[in-house]
Amino acid sequence: MEILTCIKQVPGTTEVEVDEATGVLKRDGVDSKMNPYDLFALETALRIKKEKNATLKVITMGPPQAKQVIEESFMMGADEGAIISDRRFAGADVLATSYTISQGIKKMGNPDIIICGKQTTDGDTAQVGPEVAEFLNIPHVTNVTKIIEIKDESIVVEVDMPNTLEVCEIKYPCLMTVEKDIFQPRLPSFKLKVQTKDREIPMYTLNDFEDKDEMNYGLNGSPTQVLKIFPPTPNTDKDILRGSAEELSEALANKLRDLKLI
Repeated sequence: MEILTCIKQVPGTTEVEVDEATGVLKRDGVDSKMNPYDLFALETALRIKKEKNATLKVITMGPPQAKQVIEESFMMGADEGAIISDRRFAGADVLATSYTISQGIKKMGNPDIIICGKQTTDGDTAQVGPEVAEFLNIPHVTNVTKIIEIKDESIVVEVDMPNTLEVCEIKYPCLMTVEKDIFQPRLPSFKLKVQTKDREIPMYTLNDFEDKDEMNYGLNGSPTQVLKIFPPTPNTDKDILRGSAEELSEALANKLRDLKLI
């Protein structure tokens, strides 16, 4: 069995600049970390790897510094890793990002199970996993909270739906996104760090992909684009209400009456 986990490096701070011309984050040189939700995906993959004696690969998309999260995954137990990085991929929206990752997965091999975190902390769309599956033309399931059984041809999982918990059996090859707390993520191992410090991490560019049409990637391949971005205007006209609970209630009621809301 072969497992692949999609991971991402996200800003480790809220102090991130935005390119006013393109409306995208300036990631170069910013303190970064592995996307917290991807830690749960990685732990899920590692447990399946142990149970089925599988091979675990990881892939990420980002600037060259994203290599750090690949190295971190090696310190947890991943076997192979690759980074997708090319200036022509910059500014990608969810659709272009998903397509790019799907091309990278094709280049890396044909995994039986692809595991992704629920979402990323810098985008919060929760759309990349399912869209990658669509581009790969494989079945997928989201919001997985429990692995029930790992069979030779399929996997049985518990899915957290808005009003119900459902049990799904999905055949390989497949993709699933997992919820946080499905497992407690392990800490990186110093022993594995030493053992994997010289492990090769290939970098895929557009030239490595099956589809080399630049119009399908980055800003060119993004149907949604930021037209304008700006910080909110600070509210300097603040009325601070003070007093007892009864006085505050009356003052708030008067303000609502002034605004003709009551």
